[in-house]
Amino acid sequence: MSYVMKRSVPLSPGEAESRVRERLAAEGFGVLTEIDVKATFKKKLDVDFPAYKILGACNPHFAHRALQADLDIGGLLPCNVVIYEGAEPDTSILAAIDPVVQLGVAEGDGLDEMAEEVRRRLRRAIDAV
Repeated sequence: MSYVMKRSVPLSPGEAESRVRERLAAEGFGVLTEIDVKATFKKKLDVDFPAYKILGACNPHFAHRALQADLDIGGLLPCNVVIYEGAEPDTSILAAIDPVVQLGVAEGDGLDEMAEEVRRRLRRAIDAV
C-alpha cells in the first residue's frame, strides 16, 4: 500500500499549486503551513533544487474530532500535500499523504471512519486539479 495518493497534471508547479489550494478549500481544507523546499535548500545549503512545495492542509472539523479522540494525534497533523516539477516540461506531480495510512498508527473511537472520509476529500481535491 502506498503512503501517498499521487497524479501528474499538465500544469506548471505554480499553476498546479493555485488549483490545489482552490480544490482543497472546496473540500473544507485550509493550508496551515507552507514549505518552499527549493527556496529553503538554496538559502540554507546553496543547492539548486527543482520547484517543490509542501502544503500542510487541515480540515478543522476533522482535526477537532481527531484531537477529541486522541490528544497526541496532533503529531500526525496536518495532512501534507506536495507539488513538484514533473519529468516532462510544464507538468507537475501532486501527492497527498494517505490519511488512512497516516492515522493507522493511532487508536481512538471513530478514527478509521474519519480517516476514510478525509482520504475521499483529499483524493477528490487532487483529482479535480
